[in-house]
Amino acid sequence: MADTVLAQLAALKTAPVADLKNKWRDLFDSEPPPYNRRFLENRLAYRIQELAYGGLSEDAIERLDALADEQEGKKPKRLSALQNRPIAGTRLIREWKGIEHCVTVRQEDFEYQGRPYKSLSAIARQITNTRWNGLVFFGLKNNRSRP
Repeated sequence: MADTVLAQLAALKTAPVADLKNKWRDLFDSEPPPYNRRFLENRLAYRIQELAYGGLSEDAIERLDALADEQEGKKPKRLSALQNRPIAGTRLIREWKGIEHCVTVRQEDFEYQGRPYKSLSAIARQITNTRWNGLVFFGLKNNRSRP
């Protein structure tokens, strides 16, 4: 499948604009917009890959919608804690009292010193022996309120 996707993407660069417009009709079931060749190539390339490998995840779509609402001045929808956290695989590093602590974000939880934790706050409490907002402790959220 990857070979055919790569071949399709490469063919877009040399195809005449009329062929790009026909490809648009096939992939989008609509008339192509009156934009330049570069736009058509880029959008067709994305659509070919989207059909072959899948589109954006639901989480990504929700995050983009929330960002768009924020840009338009709408009151942002409350995102769940799972959606507000860093992407799985991210490593959070925090130095505390001269010791570097590393946390790995996993799909459903966090890993610290080989053990799973449900929240960053629990890890911050483990490190400091006091209650912390985990997002604040790891520098993902500013403790100060917005003006």
